[in-house]
Amino acid sequence: MDRPIETAAQDFASIQRGFAGHIRDPEGQPVPDGLEERRMAIYRDLFFNNLSSLLRQGFPVLYRCLGQQRWTRLVRQFMIEHRAETPLFPELGRELVTFLAEERTAEPEDPAFMLELAHYEWVEAALLFSDEEAGPELADPNGDLLAELPVVSPLAWNLSYWFPVHRIGPDFQPTEPDPEPNHLVVYRNRRDEVEFLKINAVTQRLLQLLQAGEQRSGLEVLRAIAGELQHPNPDQVIAFGRGLLDDLRERHILIGTANGLS
Repeated sequence: MDRPIETAAQDFASIQRGFAGHIRDPEGQPVPDGLEERRMAIYRDLFFNNLSSLLRQGFPVLYRCLGQQRWTRLVRQFMIEHRAETPLFPELGRELVTFLAEERTAEPEDPAFMLELAHYEWVEAALLFSDEEAGPELADPNGDLLAELPVVSPLAWNLSYWFPVHRIGPDFQPTEPDPEPNHLVVYRNRRDEVEFLKINAVTQRLLQLLQAGEQRSGLEVLRAIAGELQHPNPDQVIAFGRGLLDDLRERHILIGTANGLS
């Protein structure tokens, strides 16, 4: 008599779990009964090498800083310990950052900058592949940045890191964080290239206020900053801010103003 369909399905699911468990963790999970070791080795290598290659493309600097041995260990840990929330390859970078930030236990040989560098590299890829648009339908590109409401590009991310992630590489691997945070705007320009701009705390505050949704003109925001700084000559702040706003628009970090739209 044929086995019930439910039983056959349960058996197949059990085989799948064993197969996947061994692929993820070949040292901790034996080859499932009835499967040939030689064939499983092909699957093991294919799966690991493909995943490692995909992640290496998204985190090239981290890969070079870790070296092949530590990178291989990291990818294996990721396979064993993490359960991805998405099957989409472009989202693998986010999954690795989540793993580093929330799940993986740090090891003594880890670079101190490891998580921040991984996040920075993920941001670059996320902006490159983002479906967000920053065209004239969102803002008047020729609007008056002082009199009207400047609009920050949705493709400009205002970030802070304790390590100088924009400078880290195989030949520069700091072991201690900087005394002050590194403020960066990572953005996608009009040519769909991802760039970064190192900014100071005042420029970061300007962008924060522009993104706060309080419907304040560029002039009002600059006056607010002058007040926060308790600057003795607010007109100097406004004069400097006028040029800064223009520079941010030229870079496409600001995409124009909201008031000029019909």
